[in-house]
Order: sequence, then structure tokens, then C-alpha cells
Amino acid sequence: MTSAPTAAATTTARPARGRRGLDGWALAAVPGVLFLLGLFAYPIVRVLLRSVEGGTGNYVRLAESTGFGKILVQTFWIAALVTVVCLLLAYPYALVMSRVGGLWQTVLIILVLVPVWTAFLVRSIGMQVLLMDTGVINRTLMSLGAISEPLPLIRNTFAVTFGMTQILLPFMILPIYSVMRRVRPELVPAALSLGAPPWRAFLQVYVPQTLSGVVSGVLLVFVLSLGFFVVPAILGGTGGTMIARSIVELANRNDLGMASTLAVALLATTTIVLAVGSRFVRLNDVIGGRR
Repeated sequence: MTSAPTAAATTTARPARGRRGLDGWALAAVPGVLFLLGLFAYPIVRVLLRSVEGGTGNYVRLAESTGFGKILVQTFWIAALVTVVCLLLAYPYALVMSRVGGLWQTVLIILVLVPVWTAFLVRSIGMQVLLMDTGVINRTLMSLGAISEPLPLIRNTFAVTFGMTQILLPFMILPIYSVMRRVRPELVPAALSLGAPPWRAFLQVYVPQTLSGVVSGVLLVFVLSLGFFVVPAILGGTGGTMIARSIVELANRNDLGMASTLAVALLATTTIVLAVGSRFVRLNDVIGGRR
């Protein structure tokens, strides 16, 4: 009669099966890893090497150039401005989305998602039609007698901020809404029943529970704003130039070394922002996991 397998043999067999399963997953991941290395890692390495061809002269030029310095400062300023405007618009919108239900909630979600499915270029050209000197806004105001000459709504920082806000607003709304819909609805009424005024109950009870969504949205919008090219190229003039547009212009002039140096500066800045932001927000708080 064959004896049953011993406990030791069973224990030994389990890790072996586990290792075989792990090896299978590793082999399945090889094509994806190679694809990512070829699509992302290799171009980044090429840009890094291009920026230091012939030494560190391009970085010295970047540090000494007041023109590039102004573009960097302007890029950060516009990105911060767009982030603040998106936050001011997104928070009340997400709050309404989380409070209503049924058909109204569906309508509000559709209004957020539909623009995301439209190409940036098409939306930017549409905003150009709205903001240009002979555009819809200026013609309407002039026909009503509100203004006597066109307002400077395009080829400046205002136009770039307006265009980028319209495009990036959904990326601020969705993380905030994702957190708001998990806030316990009875906490604010409980604070009101204990004598707290409505504004205090909202600021001290409700808002702190949504901060992870706010930080996620701010981080996402700010990082995306740093690398924007289409909107500044179409709507911005000298007052709306950003670093991505400067990189493209340098590449078109065949100054690939300086273009790579600016790209490295943008990559380093984005990495630092993400590293700092990751200390204040967890991915699980954004995608709908439990606290």
C-alpha cells in the first residue's frame, strides 16, 4: 500500500509550484517591459546624453541665460495659476456631483467626460475662435455696446490660462469627486447638531476629509501644465510662452543640445514635484480604495 505524502514533502512542493507560477508571470511581463524600455527609457537616455554632448556647456548656457530663466519662471507661474483656477472651479462642481443623484449626477459626469474625449487641437482652435479680436466674445460685447474696441483676450497669459483650465479641469474634478463620494454624509449634520455653524462644520469636518483628493488633483494638473504645448502655441503670444514651446522651437532651429537640456530641466522638475507630492497622497485614496 502506498503511504500518504509526508508533511515535509507537501511543504517542499508548495514553494516549487509558487516559483513556477512566479516564473510564468515574469515571462509574461517581458514583452511589456521591453516595450516600455524602448518607448520611454531609451528616448530619455538619448535626451540625457544629447544634453551633455561636448560637456556641460548647455547647462551653463541655461543657468546664465535670462531669457530661458524667464521662460522657466513663466512656465511655473502659468502652471500654478491654472492649478489654482481649476481647484476653485472643480471643488464646488465635485461637491454638487457627490450630493445629487440619479439623472442629474449622470448629466454632470457626462459634462466632465465628454470634453476629455475631444482632441486638444480641436478644442484649442475652438477657444481661438471665441477669444480672437473678431471672435464671438468681442463681437457680442461690441454689438451690445459694452465695449468700443476688442478686448485683448488672446496671445497673452490670460488666453493660455483660459485654454489650459478648460482642458485640465476634468483632471481636477475627478480625483476630488472620487474622494468626496466616500465621505460619511452624517458627519457634517452631527457637527451642526453639536452647535457648530455651517461654515465651520464644512471647513473643519468636511474639507479635511477631502484633502487627499485635492492634493491628487493639484499634483496632476500642475504636472500636466508644466509640459503643455498645443494651447500655448495656439493661444499664447510672447506673454504665454512656456518651456515645451521653447523646446520645439529650439529643435526646429536644429539646436538639439539646448532643446535636450531644457527637456532634462523639465523632466527633473516634474520628478521633484511628483516625489514631493507622493509624500502627501496615496494612490489608493484617489482610485477609490478604502481609507
